[in-house]
Amino acid sequence: MLVAQNHQLLYNVIGDFMKKPELLAPAGSFESLIAAIEAGCDAVYLSGKLYGARSFASNFDNDELIKAIKLAHLYGVKVYVTINTLIYEDEVENFLKYVSFLHHANVDAVIIQDIGMFDLIHQTYPNLEIHISTQMHIHNLEGVKLVQKLGAKRVVLARETPISLISEIKKQTDIEIEVFVHGALCVSYSGQCLMSSLIGGRSGNRGTCAQCCRQPYDLIVDNKKVNDEKYLLSMKDLMTLRHIDELIESGIDSFKIEGRMKRPEYVYMVTSLYRKAIDSYFKTGEVKINDDDIEDIKSLFNREFTKGFIFNEDKTKITNSYRPNHLGINIGEVLNYDGKKVTIKLTKPVCVKDGIRIVGGDDVGKEVDVIYLNGVKVKEAGASSIIKIPFKGDISVGSKVVKTTDTKLIDDINKKIASQKRKVSVSLDIDAYVGKPLTLTITDGINTCVTKSDFIVQESITSPTSVMVIKDQMAKLGGTVFEASVTSFHGDDNIFIPIRKINELRRTAISLLTEKRLYEIPVTKGEYRRDVKDFPKERVRTLAISKIEDYAKIKKDNYQEIYVGHDIWDKYPHDNLILKIPRVLERLTKEDAPLLIGELGSLYKYDNCVTDFSFNVVNSYSVALLHAMGARRVTLSYELNDHQIVKIIDAYHKRYQKHPNLELIISGPIEAMVSKYKLLDKYHVAHEEAYLKDKFNNHFKVEEKDNLTYIYHYENISLENPQKYYDMGINSLRDEK
Repeated sequence: MLVAQNHQLLYNVIGDFMKKPELLAPAGSFESLIAAIEAGCDAVYLSGKLYGARSFASNFDNDELIKAIKLAHLYGVKVYVTINTLIYEDEVENFLKYVSFLHHANVDAVIIQDIGMFDLIHQTYPNLEIHISTQMHIHNLEGVKLVQKLGAKRVVLARETPISLISEIKKQTDIEIEVFVHGALCVSYSGQCLMSSLIGGRSGNRGTCAQCCRQPYDLIVDNKKVNDEKYLLSMKDLMTLRHIDELIESGIDSFKIEGRMKRPEYVYMVTSLYRKAIDSYFKTGEVKINDDDIEDIKSLFNREFTKGFIFNEDKTKITNSYRPNHLGINIGEVLNYDGKKVTIKLTKPVCVKDGIRIVGGDDVGKEVDVIYLNGVKVKEAGASSIIKIPFKGDISVGSKVVKTTDTKLIDDINKKIASQKRKVSVSLDIDAYVGKPLTLTITDGINTCVTKSDFIVQESITSPTSVMVIKDQMAKLGGTVFEASVTSFHGDDNIFIPIRKINELRRTAISLLTEKRLYEIPVTKGEYRRDVKDFPKERVRTLAISKIEDYAKIKKDNYQEIYVGHDIWDKYPHDNLILKIPRVLERLTKEDAPLLIGELGSLYKYDNCVTDFSFNVVNSYSVALLHAMGARRVTLSYELNDHQIVKIIDAYHKRYQKHPNLELIISGPIEAMVSKYKLLDKYHVAHEEAYLKDKFNNHFKVEEKDNLTYIYHYENISLENPQKYYDMGINSLRDEK
């Protein structure tokens, strides 16, 4: 009891100083938008039909976007639109037109991955709020400082960023911090995965990820398979409900729920539970979540749950290698199968139209169409019942039965969405003095409207209008999004006001308040400029080498510069060496060397840098910004073809009248993925050569270095006729070893 009292006293002391975080919900469709609003979100993020990183969601056309923004704003919900794909040079003009449309449609912010497009938008539309997407790979203090310096309002940190570092970043910067708190996880750092692009031409950086991490693989070590389960890269789903207090106390500004591909019922359930958790903490100092709530989320969708790297989950236990999709919840066990009907002993209820799966044998599933209980057809059966259901498949006695669709739960949620209409609380203040206009002041706490009637209040001769009648009529806000929380009256006794005049005044006031809530964000037009250095045209050859034992074997005279790690740098003379540092660095140390860097924080901290392929440079605006910030050479993305490279260089020459210093990787292995997940540690692989083998017998090399897992594409890059790239305007060609 004393501990609880002390906790409450501490909460009372600090509670007034804590800002309630924004609850940010996904909206992949208009139905999901409504579900999110009704569940109590403070903001939604969604996408149009263009440039969003979830191109397979329903998304919104332009008319729907305008409608969605107006609806959300009416309820006081902000709208952030994702335009978080990489933008190629020949797309920039249309991209900027789309941004102009969004700005004029009063979107509250846009979410950006492409660093060049961020710079272009911020300069062109300085009043448009920009949030940095998690795809931009910001995961350290310096990276946050850099985008703050450039003018970003908010940064969505990498999901791998630990809570201790988030707290530190929040204390040392003046920018909003957004963090994912629930939903699907990528096994690779976001924005740093090329696997889908390399295998099938569907780029995660372009919104068309094929989810290679959800596919089956075998881990091959010394030519032997070492795994039993198939889905070695499939992550569990993030859930931080039981850690909401720590997230709030860290100072995070926005809690983001993943799920633009999920159904509206999922969006409603998850959003409402995080709303409940946040509100209970601010009301009582404690997070109140019960097991039934968690069970309901599991029923709608789960791959098992993890507290995530944000709360230092075991790096070997963050995946669910058994199944990459919805696991459902256990509801029983198979007692018998006669080839036509399966007999099940239930531990939880089941209904007709529920989806179930029998785990074992063929691992088969179906929608329940018939239930037999004691030989009689029924629509539902309760826990402990023994039922029979028609089923086909390889089914074994003792197999687990799971429910993957809970019809009753979905129906209940839809009823809540339809019936529990969200309302905006307003205060009404009525002035009714004889000889003066009837006046209504209405406020939602932010906007205030003072409205005067054309009716002059009269002294009553026979039938006075009572204060109660006046207040009741003014508070009749049915059919609007508003509800009266307080209705105050100031005026004379014995007055007469026609009811129709009260109603007219109320309707006018509500109309004015609605207009104010549908606010317009001023659009101002700026001029894009970047001053860049003119680099000489050169024909440089570079080499990146990772193994110290290979360094002595190379012909060093063939290369003007060689990129090496600390092991080689510390051992050999530095004449033409450049130190390569990792592209994942939660804490940056002092480096007195020319550097090859892989992430934005390093660009902020260090001088004399070459930027690596992991900056995802695919347009001339990104090249210009990186040069302007001090990068002496910029490596282009693997995701460019020859035509696109020419477009970048030509556009750069035309716009800046200068020549860029570009590098292109022409040969060697490709890092397809980098992950915090310790795959090799999970299977106790030490120093042996390890590969992931896919269903097509392709072998992806796996290495652990820098306390991270790197997965390489099964084919090395080998560009034909590399000399032609010098003629295009590329200054430097790189080989990787």
